[in-house]
Amino acid sequence: MPRIDVTDDLGSWMSLRPDMAPGLVAFSEAVYGRSQLPRRVQEIARMRIALANECEVCRNARYAEAQADGIDEAFYADVPRWRESARFDLREKLAAEYAERFATDHVALRADDDFWQRMRAAYGDAEIVDLAMCCALWLGTGRTMRTLDVGQSCALTLGAG
Repeated sequence: MPRIDVTDDLGSWMSLRPDMAPGLVAFSEAVYGRSQLPRRVQEIARMRIALANECEVCRNARYAEAQADGIDEAFYADVPRWRESARFDLREKLAAEYAERFATDHVALRADDDFWQRMRAAYGDAEIVDLAMCCALWLGTGRTMRTLDVGQSCALTLGAG
């Protein structure tokens, strides 16, 4: 049940601040429509954030065309075990680590020279910024929706962008 007086769906909470909603919509469109990261990299990072946020709508969101990118339910089932899973390559594991630590201990992440050496060996600076922007959207909106308890029973199918 929502903690604010709105219909319990994915977007009604934004209607309470219609002058701010377009900014969030534009940010979302940039992440989902302009990211240059491979879909598997995006999805492992998005799901790590979703799990950290305990956001049901985020945990259950799926891309309509995910199969074409080798993303199936087994992919999602392995995300909590990303470190041990053979399903994910080095870049995907680094994205999962970045997202997890971004969500749980960003200060230690910033200070971890070993991590940044590994990250910069696998990703260009523009890709790191891309991943950071994606994680910022997912962390912020997921926590907002979970905290306000809105849309937690809604299904979300993501388009190609």
